[in-house]
Amino acid sequence: MKKHIGFLGALAFVVLTAVSAAFGQQTGVVKTDLSQAEVDRIVKAFTANEGEFREALKIYAFDRSATVHTIGMGGQVTGVYRRDSFMTFNSEGARFERITYFPVPTIRELTITPADIEDLGGVNPFALEPQFISLYNFTYVGKEKIDDLELYVFDVSPKVMPDAKKTKQRFFTGRVWVDDRDLMIVKSKGKGLPEDKNNKYPVVETWRENVDGKYWFPSISLADDELVFDKGYSVKMRMKVKYENYRIGRSDVRIVEDEDVPAEPTPSPTPKKP
Repeated sequence: MKKHIGFLGALAFVVLTAVSAAFGQQTGVVKTDLSQAEVDRIVKAFTANEGEFREALKIYAFDRSATVHTIGMGGQVTGVYRRDSFMTFNSEGARFERITYFPVPTIRELTITPADIEDLGGVNPFALEPQFISLYNFTYVGKEKIDDLELYVFDVSPKVMPDAKKTKQRFFTGRVWVDDRDLMIVKSKGKGLPEDKNNKYPVVETWRENVDGKYWFPSISLADDELVFDKGYSVKMRMKVKYENYRIGRSDVRIVEDEDVPAEPTPSPTPKKP
């Protein structure tokens, strides 16, 4: 999100300190001892499962509804950005969107940038791109029980802080929660990088849901953050993104701004369970 008047790891120390402050306050995490070999095994398993999950997602279509509010000094909503879309992937894994509802935004303090839109379909709900796993550091934090799930907790950060002037690739920095039975990511909390002095991104918490009894797909992403720009200019914002109605189907559609109904997805055969 860009300062309006649409987010550079300046120093690795600064970024990692911010990550520790943002994600190190979880009181439900219990430190447990695991050998490095066991930690490596878990990381290898859940990152491999993430790759299989992305491959499975290619045969699904789903709906996404994103709402961003800017918040004034008294807590009142000062602007709204709303974008509802039909989402799908092609056989190569490229993401496609058809916008189904997009009223004129009333946000004035922020500009929603192409990187923001990319994050809504990338690092916000999905956290880790499988092809870039080797570019991340994983630090085991402990275990946490959420509902009936026993979860491994890992802090995640890029090995090299990305420079906004040198790359357009989006990276995740934050925390992931991994089911200790199936070794799949079921929750993530973090933000997209790189940032620069005029482009900042919120910390986003995403929960996943079990789809078809096998896959953990994003369900809802929430943010409640204050973005601080150059010279101390700051904007309070809240975001809610819902991902729902997952169904088998694929349709290569292009991004459009003015069409109001999505094409019906072409049915694909239901995969057989082993």
